[in-house]
Amino acid sequence: MGTEPARLRGDRGGRPAATTPHQLAAVAQRLFLERGFDATSVDDIALAAGIGRRTFFRYFPTKADVLFVESDAELRRLEEHLAGGGRTERYQDVLARSVVAALRFPEEEREWARQRAQLLLTVPAVQAHAMSRYTAWRAAAARFAADHSGQAPDALFPLAVGQAVLAATLTAHEHWLARPEADLFEVLTRCLDLLLPPGP
Repeated sequence: MGTEPARLRGDRGGRPAATTPHQLAAVAQRLFLERGFDATSVDDIALAAGIGRRTFFRYFPTKADVLFVESDAELRRLEEHLAGGGRTERYQDVLARSVVAALRFPEEEREWARQRAQLLLTVPAVQAHAMSRYTAWRAAAARFAADHSGQAPDALFPLAVGQAVLAATLTAHEHWLARPEADLFEVLTRCLDLLLPPGP
């Protein structure tokens, strides 16, 4: 993530234009929360960010994609941590540690992350757009479970693990939105403990 993205302001009053995907995503996210996702256009985002419409589309295919600026990096971190897990460890321990590491963010970006979660969990158009991202997240967990258990990726156990990881991730963020004082990563670890099935 970029430095202090939640506090970036996109006005042109002496501030530089947004020139990184993270900065542009922060400007867009702020507008979505202030005006509503559907009421905010790409032109609105570009104007607030101090860039042209064509520049916006060099960064993101659609306005919904700005909310997934971290998704590819999160998925890579998940896969890297899963690959480094010990074969003798309980699969639940490896998964819990890996999911938390993949989603962890610096404390100074807490508010940015909360705002992102709010939009992802409450805006129908964004939720529909998120399905492909969720599929990739679920599939990474399922592949790990299949490899760890020696089962086929489409066997029942790996599929259940993939669904449980996604459900735990969404549940933890929903709880965090309702209770801002909670530690997201402690809640996430607890959700994974509750939802992951026993090993085969």
